[in-house]
Amino acid sequence: MHVFEALFDLDPATRESYAALAARDLEKADDTTYKVALRDGATFHDGSAVTADDVVFSFQRVMDPANASLMVQFIPFVESVTAADAKTVEIKLKYAFPLLKERLAVVKIVPKALVEKDKTAFDAKPVGSGPYRLVEATKEDKIVFERWDKYNGTRPAKVKNMVWRLLSDPSARVTALESGRVAAIEDVPYIDVQKVGQKHKLEAAQSFGLLFLMFNCAEKPFDDRRVRQALHYAIDTDKVIRTAMLGNAAAATGYVQETHPAYAKASTVYGYDPDKAKALLKEAGVSGLNVTMVTTDAGWVKDSVPVIKEGWDAIGVTTTLDIGQSGGQYTNKVDPGKFQILVAPGDPSVFGNDMDLLLRWFFDGLWPQKRFRWDGTKEAAEVLGLLDKAAKTGDAAEQKKLWAEAVDIVAEEAPLYPILHRKLPTAWNDKKLTGFRPIPTTGLSFFDVGLA
Repeated sequence: MHVFEALFDLDPATRESYAALAARDLEKADDTTYKVALRDGATFHDGSAVTADDVVFSFQRVMDPANASLMVQFIPFVESVTAADAKTVEIKLKYAFPLLKERLAVVKIVPKALVEKDKTAFDAKPVGSGPYRLVEATKEDKIVFERWDKYNGTRPAKVKNMVWRLLSDPSARVTALESGRVAAIEDVPYIDVQKVGQKHKLEAAQSFGLLFLMFNCAEKPFDDRRVRQALHYAIDTDKVIRTAMLGNAAAATGYVQETHPAYAKASTVYGYDPDKAKALLKEAGVSGLNVTMVTTDAGWVKDSVPVIKEGWDAIGVTTTLDIGQSGGQYTNKVDPGKFQILVAPGDPSVFGNDMDLLLRWFFDGLWPQKRFRWDGTKEAAEVLGLLDKAAKTGDAAEQKKLWAEAVDIVAEEAPLYPILHRKLPTAWNDKKLTGFRPIPTTGLSFFDVGLA
């Protein structure tokens, strides 16, 4: 976010859209045609001017199937992007999409000439138009940034140089902050929150970030929603939050966290109810169930799953834990369909915060087709139909209503559904930094941050 700009970006803390490379708001010709004027004087970090051709190239780069870009799934509504003149682009849509401005943030603008000249070199040392230019990136060590003095946008760098230390070990991050080696850290271990907060500024931002429960719906008895519901009701989520998360989470009462602007309480809320869980299993004709819970080795997840197992064992579901590295669990078990149940973290809000994106991430494409294997059901089709209607309506109230209907189906069916939404503790030295704000996604933002 510090090196690149999109036409419109999302503020990392508020998640609200603002003009980045765009000079002003979208110019609407009709429901499917928009023009965007580029910011006067915008330059890439090699000194070249940002032009409409660079914008067109950046969109084509994402949309070209040969590139297999992760971002293409977020802009299925874009028909074409063309240059109207050297400083203006025209965006044609396949259908009206009221969330256009928010979604344009996924396409970062890159210099066409540099990418075409040597893609490998560009990937090794990317060049953008943001407030900081990349100086050096050393794997598992550090990333060095320098202020781009020719930046003329609304988020100028307030310090000359910035170094990010890449510290994957949680205790190493805490030590680095306490010793003064770094001025801010993300993902403070929950066990250290109180101690770190006594000496430094610390805030735990409520995020969308999930701990979710996912079933292989192609395998009996998990094709029966009553079984899926039963295992949700058997989880003492408050105990998970209290003992494993040390209070740094909120039980899911809907698909998104209660602080999300599109939050709606789901018609089905899974409070802890072991008697109801037993009754649902009996109703489904299931007894003596033995399950293997595949899960990941993230610290807070490993701390959570024994409490889930305890709840399932208590209703007569014999549970075995299979804890492993996330990539291996998906590659070797989930994607080939060699699993029953997965408990794992997930957070697509790093790409965007609108409800359409957050729902489609898990309920359109890869996940329902290849992971929880639910895509052929009537309910899956209903969810996508509601999302399609919501995406095309210009009525905000109607849009929110349609999203809520989709959430109600997802909550009741529960092929994949959140157990909780975690909080993200971030700590910083407020005697060194001014203007620092924690963000509700993975990472740190140094937009508008200066030295005290």
